[in-house]
Amino acid sequence: MHLTETGPQSPPRSPSRPRDLVAPLLAVGLVVMWSSGFVGAELGTRYAPGTTVLAWRFLVVAVALVAWCLWRGARMRRRDLALHALVGALAQAGYLYGVVAAAEHGVSAGTNALIAALQPMVATALAVPLLGETVGRRQALGLVVGLGGVGLVVGSDLLGAGTAPWWAYLLPLGGMFSQVAATLLERRTRPGGDLVEALAVQCSVSAALFVGLASMTGTLAPPVEPGFWVAVVWVVLLSTLGGYGLYWVNLARSGVARVSALLYLTPPTTMLWTWLMFGDPIGAGALVGLAVCLAAVWLVRTG
Repeated sequence: MHLTETGPQSPPRSPSRPRDLVAPLLAVGLVVMWSSGFVGAELGTRYAPGTTVLAWRFLVVAVALVAWCLWRGARMRRRDLALHALVGALAQAGYLYGVVAAAEHGVSAGTNALIAALQPMVATALAVPLLGETVGRRQALGLVVGLGGVGLVVGSDLLGAGTAPWWAYLLPLGGMFSQVAATLLERRTRPGGDLVEALAVQCSVSAALFVGLASMTGTLAPPVEPGFWVAVVWVVLLSTLGGYGLYWVNLARSGVARVSALLYLTPPTTMLWTWLMFGDPIGAGALVGLAVCLAAVWLVRTG
């Protein structure tokens, strides 16, 4: 950026400071909003099965977004419509089913977030050959260090107070691979349409899939407890509109490695929330793992 010289008293970098704040604010917003989904999953599954929570989550947000797009007279090409539908099936339906089903079977929100946070390593490893992105040695080291941090926290949960069966930990792992596939597909094909239109298509596909699944399993009817609807509002506003919206915004401004690395920060944020909201204990092994994850993010983001 070229700055006009206005005198010795004018700080040369001051005009760029507001712009410099945009990227970190978007990054912080993504971490906070993305971690809200794990808290919302634990909140919702206290009152209803995971399929019920997901069905009503996406029904509410899909109706609102589609109504908005129709009111604006939005139009989308068939190719873009099909691509956003596939991205939604992978990034929302596939990913969230793994996360919510894991919560339903006793996987804690913090551990759920940590398993899903394997995404940076997997996404970056695949982005190099598939998208032509480059990864420096410092970034590669950070991704490996982050994997070690995840292992420390999950191991602490498995050997400590964790009550979930071993196979339940495979659910968020499968969801993570689904999210990686969606990320690479979106970056490879670059479907058109603005953010609201994209989310409207993605959420509509997810609503259809989860309503169908809930209907087949007899879990579509929502419970009468107000807490269930508090959880639905939570995941609609914070997790879907906030989390997924900011994920795609950050991805459009940066590479897969840098954006995915931010997800290493969602486990400590989730664990802090669940400690404050639910009183979930944080063991010594988990704290060590969180510190390792923080170091990993620093390596990737500064590499």
